[in-house]
Amino acid sequence: MQPAHPSQRVLKRGDLVVEQIKRWITERNLRPGARLPKEVELQAHFGVSRGTMREALKALEVQGLIRLSTGPGGGATIEAVSLDRTFQFLQNYLFFQDIDVHDIYAVRRLLEPALAAAAVPHLGEEHFQALERSIACCEPMAGTAEALRQRTEDLHFHDILAEACPNAFLRFHCRLINALLQTLVVGSVHVSEAAYQALGCAAVVHHRKILAAARKQDAARVARLMLAHIADTEQHLEAVQAELRSKLLLDSEMKLRPAMILPAPPAP
Repeated sequence: MQPAHPSQRVLKRGDLVVEQIKRWITERNLRPGARLPKEVELQAHFGVSRGTMREALKALEVQGLIRLSTGPGGGATIEAVSLDRTFQFLQNYLFFQDIDVHDIYAVRRLLEPALAAAAVPHLGEEHFQALERSIACCEPMAGTAEALRQRTEDLHFHDILAEACPNAFLRFHCRLINALLQTLVVGSVHVSEAAYQALGCAAVVHHRKILAAARKQDAARVARLMLAHIADTEQHLEAVQAELRSKLLLDSEMKLRPAMILPAPPAP
């Protein structure tokens, strides 16, 4: 028997069971909400101990593929892997990579105009009202707390458009870019409040133009306006000396992510 290649991972018994359960789910085309058999039934089916099965189920829960519950009606329920969980894996991967704000914006310029244009035919009145509310919240006001909330809404505007895009793969990438901007972009403490206000004012102007074009169902104009908006935002981020803060994302932070961490600038 040939020894395992150094680059090949030797799977533990629990890992092998995880793979078997994934194949079992795939073969049966089980969807979110479907229940797996009881733990004792899974043990018998896969021929493993209680400890090994619990280890495998816990691993699947950590991966976001199932939800475990206890009690008389408890067990394992299949779940759609959340964007938060996917983003956590991506951010932890990027922690060891050499990227900066301009790398993110280089990809954003390529993808988001296409996403916005694709979303236009699928925007309904509920989307337009949500976009209007987002713009209203983005109006710059004095104070750090307000600035953080406004930056949250800047990106929420883009998430609303993303949710209307029918291309799930394109939507996925643009939502992940927004999530990266939410957690990793920081600004210098040596920049005046006026510079941060300019960032917010510019976003409001661009968002209003994009919304107006979307209401007219002018997808081509929406794409052009979105490209101009992204390029302008990148310039404003340069003005506030924005940079990427590399960090590992904790489970406790996954649903409490501020949109853009811009520390309070000193008084002019």
